[in-house]
Amino acid sequence: MITSLIAVRQRVFSLLGMLSMYRTVLLALLALAVIALVLSFTGLVGVNPLALLSSLLVLAAAVAVVDAIGQRVVRRAWRVESSLITALILLFVLQPGTSLAELGSLAVAGAVAALSKYVIVWRRRHFLNPAAVGATVVTLAGIGTFSSWWVGTPALVVPVALLGLVVLWRTSRVRIVALFVLVAVATALVRDVTISAQFGLAFSAGESLTLALLQSPVLFLGAFMLSEPLTLPPRRWQQFTVATVVGVLVGWPILVGGFVTLGQERALLIGNLLAFALALRGGLRLTLAGRRLVTPTVHELTFQVEGRPRIIAGQYVELEVPHARPDVRGTRREFSILSSPSDLPELRVAYRDGPQQHPSSYKRALGQVGVGQSLRATGVWGDFVLPRGEAPVLLVAAGIGVTPFVSQLRELRAQGGDRDIVLVYVTAESAELAFRDELERCGVHVIVFTRDEPQELPASWMWAGGARLDGPQLARLVPDLAERHVLISGPPRLIADLAPELRTARSVRTDAFAGY
Repeated sequence: MITSLIAVRQRVFSLLGMLSMYRTVLLALLALAVIALVLSFTGLVGVNPLALLSSLLVLAAAVAVVDAIGQRVVRRAWRVESSLITALILLFVLQPGTSLAELGSLAVAGAVAALSKYVIVWRRRHFLNPAAVGATVVTLAGIGTFSSWWVGTPALVVPVALLGLVVLWRTSRVRIVALFVLVAVATALVRDVTISAQFGLAFSAGESLTLALLQSPVLFLGAFMLSEPLTLPPRRWQQFTVATVVGVLVGWPILVGGFVTLGQERALLIGNLLAFALALRGGLRLTLAGRRLVTPTVHELTFQVEGRPRIIAGQYVELEVPHARPDVRGTRREFSILSSPSDLPELRVAYRDGPQQHPSSYKRALGQVGVGQSLRATGVWGDFVLPRGEAPVLLVAAGIGVTPFVSQLRELRAQGGDRDIVLVYVTAESAELAFRDELERCGVHVIVFTRDEPQELPASWMWAGGARLDGPQLARLVPDLAERHVLISGPPRLIADLAPELRTARSVRTDAFAGY
């Protein structure tokens, strides 16, 4: 059962990898809006169809205008997906309307939400959820509309859950949001028990659960707002902390001055502030210092970084390359950091691009970046790092997936560490074994899978034959798998193929990618 779930998850991720994160979220929200519109004609959703359509148009226009101006001021390309996502989230959070006063307040909410991306920033990166900011301002101001969270209705529970799961799979936030939902529901139960005992009321756990899951926006808040990458801290334990705090505040709203001040959107803003405090960091400015061809298809880029960011070996950066007419995957991609933290202010990444491939608009634009040109990254992220302690480790890399391991092994060597590490390295051809010299200097045992036998392998390396690796082969080559922590970096198909043996390992961390 576990094996099947892992395989399904990785294949779904592979399909979703064809879309950018922004495009996935946008399509999910658009689908939810269409479903809500259809249900509004049947009366299953308590929103007037005309109000729904007019409110969406006003919100989209207000957010788009302010975003277009803001992006022009900061000299960046306007991202229409970001504008539409903010507008759609506000549509589900605020009460739709048709009067001039209601539509005017919706326009204010959209404008404030968009403006917050450029005003409430730290080192050119916003750290508060824009939609939550806009909803909070108009609700507390009491001008025409308010945050009703009408999306929290039984008729939309299944669509929100399914579309939200797609988004969370794409953003790898399933466990974080699951924790948030669990904490919010459990806190709501505790609240109901406490209030019932205090006032001598009859308590029904079933009714409380129904209210918390079917008649509250907790699923929507978690899937489409809490999961926003730019407002979450970089480390997994920090993200779990934020999810727990927001879950408690959502499950038990605090009354101050006779009205709820810590409702859903305000609870989220408090979580955003906590995330900002846990990981005080901003975007990075990277200046290209050089590029080189490592193998016939692997390109290495060397950047100089402004400042000295905190980096742990194995983490990644999300690099933006603005360009005209981007395809459906957008202008940003995630790159595992190839260099070690000890190399700063030099930072290296690598990517594949060969004559047999069909490059995306992003990859073509990246290939045209010249030495001396500056790019921006949203920050340093990820928990794909070596486990603490001295327990043995198995690293499994496919193709360009070797990059985080090069960083980890280089840093381990720089720090004088000595650990039992085995690297299984899978590539189609021996000519594509990238960074051989660096891996050899690290002194680890390397098992190579290539169709053709590599020449002049180091003494600690061995060729295991053909380029396909599966679970039984892994167990044969690494008989002490149960004693090792396992880290796998490569396409989802590789992870799915190895899933049967992963259950026996001491722990498993994966870093799946679907190409650029």
